[in-house]
Amino acid sequence: MMKKGNVILGIDPGTLFMGYALMEVTAGKPQLLMMDVLKLSGKKDAYEKLQKIHLKVCELIIHYKPDTFAIEAPFYGKNVQSMLKLGRAQGVAIAAAMQAGLSVTEYSPKKVKQSITGNGNADKDQVWKMLQRILSLEEKPDSFDATDALAVALCHHYQSSSVLGNLTKGLKGWEDFIAKNPGRVTGK
Repeated sequence: MMKKGNVILGIDPGTLFMGYALMEVTAGKPQLLMMDVLKLSGKKDAYEKLQKIHLKVCELIIHYKPDTFAIEAPFYGKNVQSMLKLGRAQGVAIAAAMQAGLSVTEYSPKKVKQSITGNGNADKDQVWKMLQRILSLEEKPDSFDATDALAVALCHHYQSSSVLGNLTKGLKGWEDFIAKNPGRVTGK
C-alpha cells in the first residue's frame, strides 16, 4: 500500500468481535481506508481467540503500515470475568502494536463519544451518523464494532492534531503556531 499521509489504526477490542479501522490523514483531512470486524467464535478456546487477535493486528500493521495505534479502553462493568477477558484482548492488541514499534494511545469510550459527537453519552447510532457526516460515508457496516474502531481512530486524530495539543509541544504563542501550521490558517 502506498501511503500519502499519516495512517491511524483504531481498535475496538472484544472477545466475540474486535472492530478495526484504518484512517489516513492527508493535509489535515481524515479519510477512511477500511474498517471491518474480526469475528471470534464463542466456542473457541480463549487462548485461540487471543492468538487470532494478535495475528489480525500484526497483519493489519504489515499491510497498511500505520504510524500510530489507538485503542478503546475497556468499559468498567460489574462482571469481573468479562473485564478480565476484555483486558486480555486489549493487551494482546497493544502488544502487537508495540512489537511493531507503534506509539499506543488509549481512549475511554466516553472520550471517544465526546470527541465525535460532542456528547460523552451518545449511543452507537449517533456516533455512526456523525462519522457518516464527517467522513462522507454512505454504506453502514454490518457491525457497530467496526464503526466504534473508526471512532477511536478519528478521536485520536482530533486529540493529536488539536490546537491545544500543539501548544503543549513547544510553541511560543500564535506567531509560532502560524509559522508551524500554515495549512491551518485561513483567510476571510
